[in-house]
Amino acid sequence: MLIKNARIVTRDEEFMGTVRVADGHIAEIAPGNTAAREAVDWEGDYLLPGFVELHTDNIEKHLTPRPGVLWNHEAAIIIHDAQVACAGITTVFDALGVGSRPEEGVRGRELQVQCAKSIGKFVERDLLRAEHFLHLRCEVGTTDVVEVFDSLSSHPLFRLASVMDHTPGQRQWRDHEKWRKYQERHGKWSDEHTNNILAELAEQQARYAAKHRADIVERCKGLNISLASHDDTLVEHVEEAARDGIALAEFPTTFDAARAAREHGIATIMGAPNVVRGGSHSGNVSALDLAREGLLDILSSDYVPSSLLIAVFDLVSKAGWSLPRAVATVSWTPAHAAGLTDRGAIATGLRADLVRVASVDGVQVPRETYRAGRRVA
Repeated sequence: MLIKNARIVTRDEEFMGTVRVADGHIAEIAPGNTAAREAVDWEGDYLLPGFVELHTDNIEKHLTPRPGVLWNHEAAIIIHDAQVACAGITTVFDALGVGSRPEEGVRGRELQVQCAKSIGKFVERDLLRAEHFLHLRCEVGTTDVVEVFDSLSSHPLFRLASVMDHTPGQRQWRDHEKWRKYQERHGKWSDEHTNNILAELAEQQARYAAKHRADIVERCKGLNISLASHDDTLVEHVEEAARDGIALAEFPTTFDAARAAREHGIATIMGAPNVVRGGSHSGNVSALDLAREGLLDILSSDYVPSSLLIAVFDLVSKAGWSLPRAVATVSWTPAHAAGLTDRGAIATGLRADLVRVASVDGVQVPRETYRAGRRVA
């Protein structure tokens, strides 16, 4: 394939030019135009590298399309895959909850294991548009997190793990009332029910969190699996992550935690929906504020796949970033953080993961997505 008249965004610059793809890789990049008859005219649209998504809960939205409705998990995976590909994501780490808790719903043990098996089956049969890996989200304050981790740790797509503690009173949910409000989004709880759940979660956290976190960290080191912390709030949280050899900080909730991560050489992942909305849905630090302070490294679409593309251009217009720098947060930087050195940029020799994006009245529209030179959306 030969592409002409494209606004190419490399790691360092953007320019009008041509790109030649051969054998699934970028074979040549050149500024200017070409008279070659076989060239496909991209009519001035952006040519971006395929996006790399390290943490998405998007499958869960399709598992429960309405409160109380549990959808077929394989159908949910198929439409999730189509949605991420249409959003320009060519590599996706599907975040699966590990560790059973009361009121978990779609994050229950049995369903998450089923999802892992089905993703593996679809990948083996080459039925998915994006390239999929597994990200095990390990809820350390649960009774069975280590057991479930061990059952999934040999999965061929397992590449990333995170240690997290969503116990009310901890990290993201320091405020019990905010936690309750989030839990009640599909229906009110009685005070008695709320207090019973709070007591049970606190007891489990005190009993299991420290030991199970240490067990998961130890296992990931032995498996050479990249490890992330989650919702770091205090400097002490970041210092603990640094001692554990953690390389990624997902969604730090405060400036102090983000600054500490930078000081310890830990890359910061923030939610693209946070950028698009102009703030966190749970009242935590603004991703745009971190970007303006140079404390943002990677964006994750989290629960809205299309937010990656919007957030890239918001970083340019609202945080004063260059477009190449903004694009790196969804391509080069996450790819290399996950050990994927064959993709993540428009550069010769790299895999031809490409996204064609039109800009219409200030709105960016993903038009085509290519994975290894093959159009998938």
